[in-house]
Amino acid sequence: MNRLLHILLSAVLGLSLCTCSGAQVIGYGIRVQEEYPHDTGAYTQGLFFHDGVLYETTGQYGSSSLRTVDLKSGKPLTNQRFDRKYFGEGSAILGQDLYILTWTNKVVFRYDAATLKYKSTVSYPREGWGLTTDGKQLIASDGSANLYFMDADLKLLRRQQVTLNGRPLRNLNELEWIDGKVWANVYLTDLIVIIDPASGKVEATVNCAGLLPASLRTPDTDVLNGIAVDGEGKIYITGKNWPRLYQIELVKK
Repeated sequence: MNRLLHILLSAVLGLSLCTCSGAQVIGYGIRVQEEYPHDTGAYTQGLFFHDGVLYETTGQYGSSSLRTVDLKSGKPLTNQRFDRKYFGEGSAILGQDLYILTWTNKVVFRYDAATLKYKSTVSYPREGWGLTTDGKQLIASDGSANLYFMDADLKLLRRQQVTLNGRPLRNLNELEWIDGKVWANVYLTDLIVIIDPASGKVEATVNCAGLLPASLRTPDTDVLNGIAVDGEGKIYITGKNWPRLYQIELVKK
């Protein structure tokens, strides 16, 4: 990651939050409730809980994978690697299927959610970034300012532009459906945004700056990415190649 680019993008986004006060966007900080080990070899792209199990998909050519993870130890319980030509991205379970996006391969992998056995590879027209579900449809990002709502056969139902204070917000990355809202990492920043899925408006921002201390960072440590909520409503976040996964709560500024 280009650290200078990261800082510049964060500063620009922060300026837009400060100069457009009319939209009444709520600003949150975070408080860490618990912290758990996380595999520093996991370039986190998708993160979610289903029936009490933590699922994680990872990226990078040659090391992309689908995992189930033991929360307490951070170690994979199962680990299925993809062919080295694929770059794994976001993932979600809808109905009986587990879906995994790929970045630029223009395909989606479909697995049986109960057995994690591969079922099919489906053509996909966009870059794959983040993926989540509201339980009725799939919701995807592609690095643009758009969210894509799809049925179980990946047919596009609608496209919704996301705006922050009236301006399109690009670089929407990993997604999670929490309490009727779409939470999204904003790539190359320490911000999470909370989006109204009907209007696309960002209703709140979550500033995660400083979450991973400098003492735990290495040259391989990459950006904040990965949001999951468990069956009790506890929220977890991590980053690409981070050594920690954090359970957090929001603190209003």
